[in-house]
Amino acid sequence: MNLDHVFVCGSPALDFAATLRARRSVRFEMFVTPERLRAWYLESGIVDAVSPGDRTDVDRAKAVREAVYQLVTARRLGEEYTDEALDVLNGAARRPPAAPRLTASGRWTQATPDEALSTVARLAVELLSGPDVPLLKECGNPECTRVYIDRSRGTRRQWCGMESCGNKIKAAAYRARKKSAHAAAPAQ
Repeated sequence: MNLDHVFVCGSPALDFAATLRARRSVRFEMFVTPERLRAWYLESGIVDAVSPGDRTDVDRAKAVREAVYQLVTARRLGEEYTDEALDVLNGAARRPPAAPRLTASGRWTQATPDEALSTVARLAVELLSGPDVPLLKECGNPECTRVYIDRSRGTRRQWCGMESCGNKIKAAAYRARKKSAHAAAPAQ
């Protein structure tokens, strides 16, 4: 599996929760080092610069990520939140967030790993208490566990993203149809 961070969920908080991929099967961890976590913060666009972190920052980020995933799943399924997940998320959100500054060249946000994590936690709080809750869907690919915001016309989107899952599912269905049509064709 590749180590590219993917941003297809419609919210940085959901993309953050999706950094543990394929939760129901092979489980692929994206935050294997402090550098990979730092790369996610930068690539997501929530900060422009983040100071280097350590293993503790990775462990805290994973705990918040799992809390976000649990809370999003509970909200999506209409279930009650667990106190533990709420405590983890709210604890991270209570810490000081990354603060943007206006510079001569525009907006610039520099953060510590804790400030970046607080920013993600606050985005999750906003998402889970905001108007997009009814639009939360899980990807239709059985191997994928990403949750995304479906803003498509008629809310008919089935996959987290066409590149990541949609094309794979469509190609597999096409191959299956061709195989069954070939098997059903009379022998010559």
